[in-house]
Amino acid sequence: MSSSQHPVALRLERALGLHEAVSGPAKLLAIVMFLPLIDGIFPALILAGGIDTVAGILQIGLLVFGGSAVLAVILAEMDGTPREQAKVVLLVAAGLVPLAALEAALAPTIASVIDLAIFERFAALVIAAIAAKTASARIGEYLPSPGVIVGLGVVASVDPAGFEVVLLPDPGLVLRAVAAAGVGVVFALCVALGSPWLRRNLDIDSFRFGSAVALGVLPLALLGVVFEQAPLAVLIVAGVLAFDPGDGIGGPAGSAAADGGEDGEGAGPERGYAAEREREPWL
Repeated sequence: MSSSQHPVALRLERALGLHEAVSGPAKLLAIVMFLPLIDGIFPALILAGGIDTVAGILQIGLLVFGGSAVLAVILAEMDGTPREQAKVVLLVAAGLVPLAALEAALAPTIASVIDLAIFERFAALVIAAIAAKTASARIGEYLPSPGVIVGLGVVASVDPAGFEVVLLPDPGLVLRAVAAAGVGVVFALCVALGSPWLRRNLDIDSFRFGSAVALGVLPLALLGVVFEQAPLAVLIVAGVLAFDPGDGIGGPAGSAAADGGEDGEGAGPERGYAAEREREPWL
């Protein structure tokens, strides 16, 4: 199977050696979807009020738990029928949703030891860094990891004087966290079930760039610079613009590969997608 050309997915592939493993695509999908929980991105967004509204839940679910990395892994990496791919997504969801709920349950305790006004700025900064990494692998090489930025945010905003162990978590916050993770899972399921059609009609690079722009707008929404639904609006526009029949993974190059190509070798979307490898990460 070809290596993903999505900068985030590709970096994880190389770092973890998943491109050499037989079950690499399934593992890669799990890592991509769990990354916001592992790196501290999701708790940071919870503390910054990112999931306090319905629009916030949708945006975090689609851009943080879903997004172009998940799309690229499913369309360019995963074999099998749509039903088999959906089973992999559900398997990942079985661990993703409970862990998201657990982090939301711990959020009030974390909030008691930090200055939220300061931490919100670091949460915005980490999303901006992810947006840059999504847009270009080259830029991503020079930026600190999200975990480092979140760690710096905790150090800069820590206020131990107010420490309090919250034994009764906020049920509403936990439900909103579960809903955000659930939105990401639904997005991944839709991609898996519609993968044959999406490979023929969606330009992944265009969607990746649009997703990066939407992520770049999200920090501005968190800080109140733009209206709250702006990232969601940008993502919808990106999806519409990325719709390009005959030019996606299964477009002209992919179709030629599926037919054996000019030299009669190779088959399927992998060969067509691999033909794009020489392109720079910039669009």
